[in-house]
This record gives sequence, C-alpha cells and structure tokens, in this order.
Amino acid sequence: MRRTTTTAALLAAGLALAGCGSSGDSKAAAKPSPSPTVSKADQYLKVAHGITFNGSPTDTELLALPPKWCDALDAAHSVKWMFDSTGGGGLYPWGADWGTAQQDADSLVVAGVKAYCPRNLKAVADELRASGEY
Repeated sequence: MRRTTTTAALLAAGLALAGCGSSGDSKAAAKPSPSPTVSKADQYLKVAHGITFNGSPTDTELLALPPKWCDALDAAHSVKWMFDSTGGGGLYPWGADWGTAQQDADSLVVAGVKAYCPRNLKAVADELRASGEY
C-alpha cells in the first residue's frame, strides 16, 4: 500500500511538473517577437524618396551625404557652413544632373542626422528653426 501511495504521489508530481513546463512554453510562444530593426540607410532613404528632386539622384549618391554631414557636425560646423559652396563644406545635396530645393535639403539633412548621428540632431534642428528654414 505504501508503495502505491508513493508511486501515485510521484506520478502526480511528475504530471504537475509537465503541466508547468508546457504552460511555460505556451507563454513563451505567446510573447510577440521583437519588431525588426530598420537600418539607418532605410530610415534616411524613406525620407529621401519622398522628396521631389530636380533630376533623379541615385541611392548611392544620397547615401554618400549623411556620413559627410556627421563628420562636419562633429567638427563643430553648422548646416549653413555645410551647405555653403563658396568657402564652406560644399555638402549641399545636389549632383551633376540633380538638385534640391532649400526646404527639401533641410528635411534631407535632418533625416540624415537623425538616422546616422542623432547626437547632432538638436543642434541641427535648433539652427534650422532659428534661421526660419525649418
């Protein structure tokens, strides 16, 4: 009789543990997986593709700009300096056969800074707001 009671107790304990294990698995399966991370390039190009350019810049041309903007900003240059082609950085977003209106250039630099060097975003936004351009 004692053996039957012990076996029954062990069987009940085993079933309880098995139940806890499967319950934990269903909870783990019910948790949503983290959302996929959007790359810096995709974040920036999403904004860039929404801009109407005079011409058609390639993604390669557009993607070349944010690292240069970040380098200039890290060197304590302003957006005004970056966009100045007569003694400044010469980093205005334009190419041999395409161009950008000033307001769109400002939106593009904000998108690039936000994606690639967000540490500079506040300074860029403050400068553009103070100039009345943004």
